[in-house]
Amino acid sequence: MKRKYADLHLCPDLGNDEQVTRMARKASQLGYRLIAIPLPQNFPEEKIRKLQNICKENRMDFAPRVDLKPKTPNELIRSLRKLRRRFEIIAAKCESKQVARQAAKDRRVDLLNFPGGNRRKRFFDKAEAELASNALGSLEIDIKPLLTLEGPTRIRLLSSLRREVAIAGDFHVPIVISSGASNELLMRKPRGTVALTSLFDLDKSSAINAVSKNQLAIVKRNREKLSPNFVAPGIRLIRRGKDC
Repeated sequence: MKRKYADLHLCPDLGNDEQVTRMARKASQLGYRLIAIPLPQNFPEEKIRKLQNICKENRMDFAPRVDLKPKTPNELIRSLRKLRRRFEIIAAKCESKQVARQAAKDRRVDLLNFPGGNRRKRFFDKAEAELASNALGSLEIDIKPLLTLEGPTRIRLLSSLRREVAIAGDFHVPIVISSGASNELLMRKPRGTVALTSLFDLDKSSAINAVSKNQLAIVKRNREKLSPNFVAPGIRLIRRGKDC
């Protein structure tokens, strides 16, 4: 069966319909079959349907995503309570250790995302990985900073990524590789993205899963949970009858 590739972090300007359409078309041409775009928390349902139709026209699936940037753990908890049933993917932008720890242990968080250019704010350590391994969070690595940063800043980022990838492997935390692309020039074919991961020592098999299997598993899991037929993990309503 042909492998399906996904990019869960495509970042066009939502106010520019033409750019959204161009990037969706480019993703399809590059070989992706599922994309996610971060949306504002109050993004109208009709605009979500419009994005779904744009992707459908380009032979792709679309997953609504929200990026949370809480300042405190309590703010993260409140946002998750409000938004978990509205978006198929929830990413936590972890800019403090306290938020990172709460995000890692909360099963409602799908993706743990850390600032690309600031080594001091990359809090993915062994304690973080242990919490994530007992929840459902995946470590998301954006490719964009590798393409846009230069000199010592990029060298420090690669050093951090090598350490984080090794820790994720030790604790069996899934890794998701996303583009983070804000324009077409930063988009790469799936195999091109896989090749870039060799810069931070992610083996080829794991890298391929990180742009396909791991991403698709998140969307599948959450769509099952958001389905009206969902009862509990592993239990779905098949049919309603008089005895139910």
